[in-house]
Amino acid sequence: MKDLQEILAIAREVTWGASDILRAYYHGTAKDPNLDIQYKQNEPVTVADVAVSQYILEKLQAALGNDDFAYISEETYQSHLGKESSEWVWIIDPLDGTRDFIEKTGEYAIHIALVKDTRPILSVVAVPETEKLYFATKGGGTFVETRNGFAPIQVSSGKRVEDLTVVASRSHRNESLDYLLQNFPCQNYKSVGSIGCKIVAILEHQADVYVSLSGKSAPKDWDIAAPELILTEAGGQFTHFDGSLLAYNTGDINQWGGLLASNGEHHQVLCETAEKLLAKFSGE
Repeated sequence: MKDLQEILAIAREVTWGASDILRAYYHGTAKDPNLDIQYKQNEPVTVADVAVSQYILEKLQAALGNDDFAYISEETYQSHLGKESSEWVWIIDPLDGTRDFIEKTGEYAIHIALVKDTRPILSVVAVPETEKLYFATKGGGTFVETRNGFAPIQVSSGKRVEDLTVVASRSHRNESLDYLLQNFPCQNYKSVGSIGCKIVAILEHQADVYVSLSGKSAPKDWDIAAPELILTEAGGQFTHFDGSLLAYNTGDINQWGGLLASNGEHHQVLCETAEKLLAKFSGE
């Protein structure tokens, strides 16, 4: 198997190519720009999702093969491509934030993560509309890349807990999450689309905290795996409310319960507060 830096170089190159394809659809310059929007379980899927999924899978498999790796993509998951029991699994979201893509907010992303056992060890997150790509390897830090080169990036520090800005979803909301956010110690809010873009907002010092609370549905492995690593390698934290680490490729693709991502400074306090507020809301 190639070493991790070689694999990372391949993943970055593939992600830039995927970014170009999405931008072509987004700006109507693709050969056939018709998005042909369909709905799967109330979530939109476009031609762009499928085209980019095929592109990423074909390029990664051509470069890396199927012997060492399994591949899980949001758009192919039901067909069980590859062998999910593999120790090394690529977890891919070809278009995170499809609604934002359709509504032209610009807040959509591409996620590619390599998971070993149940934890990410390499990840790439691209935000096509800013023409930036964020990448990390376990223990190697996080970098932001433009077409001209790359540089290390770190989360913010030095704020009081009440001055932190929480980045929240426009669409995936429920009563318990609303209650939690209304009673949180930090009351600065910023709405951002995809989860990848929310975590990038924390990296870029435009926000400090992201909270997810599952309701009838939950974020999936491909929503979280790549963003988690670029945040934690930049000095942030991403855990369940009880402080435990997230696990991927466990047989259940759903990330149930409460998840909190932050710049790390007040992470434990915010997690404990979230747990107390949730218990209060549930009447326990």
